[in-house]
Amino acid sequence: MYKNLEELIEIVRILRSPNGCQWDREQTHASLKPNMLEEAHEAIDAINENDLKHLKEELGDVLLQIVLHSQIADEQKSFNIDDVAKGIKDKLIRRHPHVFGDVKVSSTKEILDNWEEIKKEEKPHRNSVMDGVSKSQPALMSAQKISKKAVKVGFEWDCIETLYECVFSEFEEFKQACAVKNSEEMEEEMGDILFAVVNLARWNKIDAEQALLKANKKFIKRFKQMEKLATKPLEEYSFEEFDALWKCAKKTNNYK
Repeated sequence: MYKNLEELIEIVRILRSPNGCQWDREQTHASLKPNMLEEAHEAIDAINENDLKHLKEELGDVLLQIVLHSQIADEQKSFNIDDVAKGIKDKLIRRHPHVFGDVKVSSTKEILDNWEEIKKEEKPHRNSVMDGVSKSQPALMSAQKISKKAVKVGFEWDCIETLYECVFSEFEEFKQACAVKNSEEMEEEMGDILFAVVNLARWNKIDAEQALLKANKKFIKRFKQMEKLATKPLEEYSFEEFDALWKCAKKTNNYK
């Protein structure tokens, strides 16, 4: 049924074999970490651009990373790709008792609540609400997950106004640190600003990571439009000239 998938697994096995490719043979779980991140991010780019042809290609690259890691583990007698598939298959069945069992639910919230309860049963070794937060994911994503975990046990601002006050107070504390030129304290306060803003995004059901990615993309587009509008090298522009150029780029509609 999945002939191409089976052939991909066999191709990776051959590439890792003594008669295969030296580069592939030299790879380890650790050496492939950057590849895994890069391919996942490129798949996200394709989703953001709604480019299904590109997405198909990038999902193939992500799949290759999974097959490579599974082959390395198989050679080490740890696990193989079938074990990986069985693990996620069993987890999906276990965490969807309203589909594969007799549990009744009436809302998405109940489904998510059940999911969290089942996770707790699966991981009894976790003693803290904060256990399970990835140490490798981007900081904004991590902050979002941390704040969501805290909220689940009731640690939340009582209203949006107090959250705004928290955000503004963090800016004031940063300004105070800047005033005394305490670089260590400045870094700490900047972290507090970012964490507070992430919570502001979460409160308003905004994904902070995606919001920043979109802001980055918008900035790049506008900056490129500035480059097109510039009548001299950008290095020669004054602050006032840059400001005028930026405003002009914002008004222009053809910078996509």
